[in-house]
Amino acid sequence: QVQLVESGGGLVQAGGSLRLSCAASGRTFGSTMGWFRQAPGKEREFIAGISWYRGTSYYTPYYSDSAKGRFTISRNNAKNTVYLQMNSLKPEDTADYYCAASRWSTATMTMGDFDSWGQGTQVTVSS
Repeated sequence: QVQLVESGGGLVQAGGSLRLSCAASGRTFGSTMGWFRQAPGKEREFIAGISWYRGTSYYTPYYSDSAKGRFTISRNNAKNTVYLQMNSLKPEDTADYYCAASRWSTATMTMGDFDSWGQGTQVTVSS
């Protein structure tokens, strides 16, 4: 099973930026990777994913509506690391952010399709 460790969270003012990192140990090549977040008192929600299409060398990012235009997911296979660049942060982005690895290579936003999870990193956006 893949082990995931997130880092990069912290306190930032509204309008600021943060870059989260997710370092993976184990094979993630070809697996869809995702970022989720969970705010206090709310359910965990999908934010961004990056999938791989068999037979190609391309990874394709995809986003929730709340992340589109502000967040960018990327991956560095050589470092076995996935990143989430978050710009124009808002107080409502305050949450614990989790990295996850799917058993599938195709795009999915369903939590149940991700079977490896990190411990989370906290992001707090002040107004």
